[in-house]
Amino acid sequence: MKLREIAHSRTGDKGDISNISLIVYKEADYEAVKAQVTAEKVREFFSDIVQGDVVRYELPRLHALNFVMSKALGGGVTRSLAIDMHGKSLSSAFLELEIELD
Repeated sequence: MKLREIAHSRTGDKGDISNISLIVYKEADYEAVKAQVTAEKVREFFSDIVQGDVVRYELPRLHALNFVMSKALGGGVTRSLAIDMHGKSLSSAFLELEIELD
């Protein structure tokens, strides 16, 4: 299933760093998401965009994960020629990631 079926996401940015949060709707689904949506998987999913590291932070009380992606915005808002300089559409793209859910 796609993440959008069990979670929502938000994106922020600072310079050339994109910050994507993934908030799982149901507590019962959080562990499966946490096990499958790793920093490595996110780096691979965004391999065409992210040129730097991806670091994952866990927020278990919120049933959320936060991913900080370095070198992800083409140099940042003032340097990038991208249509979506802030990377706001990355959260929607992220929800297309597929995982297994029992």
